[in-house]
Formats: sequence, structure tokens, C-alpha cells
Amino acid sequence: MRVVETSAGNRLMQDVIGLEERYGAHNYAPLPVVLTHGRGACLFDEEGRRYIDMMSAYSAASFGHLHPRLVAALKRQLDRVDLVSRAFHTDGLGPFCEDLAGLTGLDACLPMNTGAEAVETAIKAARRYGYDRLSIPHDKAEIIVAAGNFHGRTTTIIGFSSDAATRRGFGPFAPGFVMVPFGDTGALEAAVGPCTAAVLIEPIQGEAGIVLPPPGYLSAVRRLCDRHGILLILDEIQSGFGRTGRTFAFEHEDAKPDGIILGKALGGGLLPVSAFVARRALMDVFDPGSHGSTFGGNPLAMAVAREAMRVLREEKLPERSARLGTILLDALRAIDHPAIRAVRGKGLWAGVDLDPALINAKDVCMKMLEGGVLTKETHATTIRFAPPLVIAEDDLLAAVRVFREALDDCSLSSPSSSVARLSYAK
Repeated sequence: MRVVETSAGNRLMQDVIGLEERYGAHNYAPLPVVLTHGRGACLFDEEGRRYIDMMSAYSAASFGHLHPRLVAALKRQLDRVDLVSRAFHTDGLGPFCEDLAGLTGLDACLPMNTGAEAVETAIKAARRYGYDRLSIPHDKAEIIVAAGNFHGRTTTIIGFSSDAATRRGFGPFAPGFVMVPFGDTGALEAAVGPCTAAVLIEPIQGEAGIVLPPPGYLSAVRRLCDRHGILLILDEIQSGFGRTGRTFAFEHEDAKPDGIILGKALGGGLLPVSAFVARRALMDVFDPGSHGSTFGGNPLAMAVAREAMRVLREEKLPERSARLGTILLDALRAIDHPAIRAVRGKGLWAGVDLDPALINAKDVCMKMLEGGVLTKETHATTIRFAPPLVIAEDDLLAAVRVFREALDDCSLSSPSSSVARLSYAK
């Protein structure tokens, strides 16, 4: 990026970006901003410029940045103990499992760290359940997944992705996954066979562009799984903890799963915390030595995650997401612009599809950055809106205004145009 200002802060930005480019892996394409601190729904760069966060770290920062209750819980635990092996009991793990089981309405928890680890845990549980309980022949278990899915980036998980960019050069991939179109119950029914152990889907596909299934789809999948005696496992890593206007997205329909995969917001934006939560019969496929994690269930993570669950309930964040989500979607749908092909979402989670023949989605994100709003396109055509659930209504509407202005600016300018001096939302 060309240096267009000579301030010390701008030079610092160039130095930091340069170091990342030289010594870091090029597995992301970040926007040209260096963020140094944050509070609530806002982030700030090295010169103190304020940005409205419309990404929430893919829902990991759903409670906002440095929520005081979560920071306090972390500090209290740091005065006691940090990490011990799961070879011993600690005073936080049992209460955490009780709280999370109660929140989900399921029976037992297995804490991990990253979302991908929790997905891998669910896959192991489903396969062993298939062999032990469904009499599936050894090494023949199949799990039905949906096209457009995003469950993580381990080699097993990308093996059942339909996104070629995530797969190129990383095979061979593990067998045992059957892909069907998302939202198509007929195709799902046809895919069920004698070796099917589970259906693993996101209730709303986040990375695909906030793609919602048809109404009634989740409850139909639940009935289908019951009819065939197979498991329903839902990945709510992004959609959980109030993002869609309910505590979990499955609550919008009668679709309680046999297992649920959680992460991101569970760590309160402070630590990586994930979990697989399931019915007791499913969780009991694990025995000592069959699965584990050095950091999974550590005391720091348990303290923060328990407080995150309390904040979720006591600050009524799902209800807030539902109310502000209606405002967000109404404001987005009120934009009259020829480049907008579709607006969809639920709660504080929306995707706006743009016509690539009329506008470049990355350019729109750059213009929004210049206007003081942070977000990122997905699949080159969809702009995501997923702010922290604590965002103020004024900031939410300000972000939509910046988006509308960015559409106008990018429609009138050439692709990849830039300006020398940036203006920021106040």
C-alpha cells in the first residue's frame, strides 16, 4: 500500500503491515488498517480513529470488546490458578458443564478450544455412536453435510467443503461424508442410507453469506433424523449465543439437536473456548483416553465462559439482538440501489448480495473502512453485517448509512480507486 500521509501513525501502520507481510503467512488479505484497542462495539487505530465493528470477529466478540464483566472474571481467575492438566479435577469445569448443559437443554459437555476442534469432536462422537449404537459396519460410517458449509479448516473438515479455494492442494481427504444441497429436505432424505450416522449442518450458513434455509427446514430435518434413528448435530459456532435473536438458532423452530457445536462467543472475545454439548447417550461414547485437549476446560477458559453465559442472560442479549436485528434489516432493505440483489438475515446477522457486474464488494468494504465502519466481503459478492450484540442503535444506523454512501461512491468510481485522506464515522 502506498504511503499517502506522513504522520507518525501512518508510518507505524506501514511498518506493522510490512512486518506482517514479510514474516507472516499470507493466509489472509486484511484491509489496510492497524487496530490497537477497542471498547464495546468500536475499535480504534494507532491514531485514535474510531471504527464501528460490523464483524465481531465472526461472532467471537458478540459481547463487545473488553466487556468489563468478562475482563473482571478473567482477572479474578488469574489471581487463583491458570492451567492444570485434565489429569486432575478443578473447581470450574463441573459448574461450567452444568451451566452450558442447562443453557442448551442437553445433558453433557466436552470443552475444547477452537471451533474446528469442537467440530472434530462431534465427528468422532457421531462415528463411534454409529458403530456402537447403530451397528454400522466398521469404518463405513457416513455423515451427511450441506453444500456451502463452513465448519473449520482442518484437513478432515475442508474435505467435505464445497469451496474449492479451501481444498486446493491439501488432499487426500478423509472419506465418510455425503454432501446435499442446503435447505433441500428431499435431497437429504434420499442421501440417508444404511451407513448414515448423523446429519451435520449449520442452522444458518454464516461464511456462505448468512444463508437462511426455507422456513420449517430445521424442524423437518429433526423429524427426518428421528424417523431414521440417526443423529442431528448442529454447528452453532457463529449462530449461537444470541446472534440470531434467540439464544440458539435452532430455537426458532422445533429442532433441538442431539449434539450442538459451540465456540467463538463462548470465550467472550477474550479466550478461545469451544465445546461439544450432547445427549448423554451420545457423549458416553467417549471413555478415558479416547479424546482430550491440554487446554480444553482450563480454569481461565471456564471462568470467562461461565461469566459470558451470565452476561448473555442478565443483559438480555438475545432479546436485544432480535430488536436491533429488525432495525438493521429494515434499514438495509430500505436502500434503493441497483447493485443490491438480495438482503437476508436474522437477528444482528445480515448479508447483502451485490451484483458483481455493477460493483466490486471489496471496494465497498474499502469505502466503508474510509467511512469508519469495519466489515469484510465473503465469496466476493456478499457484505456481512454482524456487530457486537451490545452495539448502540445510533451506531448501527450510522454503519448502514456509511454502507449506502459506499455503494454510491463505488458505483461512480473505477474499481480499486483510493483516496489520500480518510474520513471516519463519529
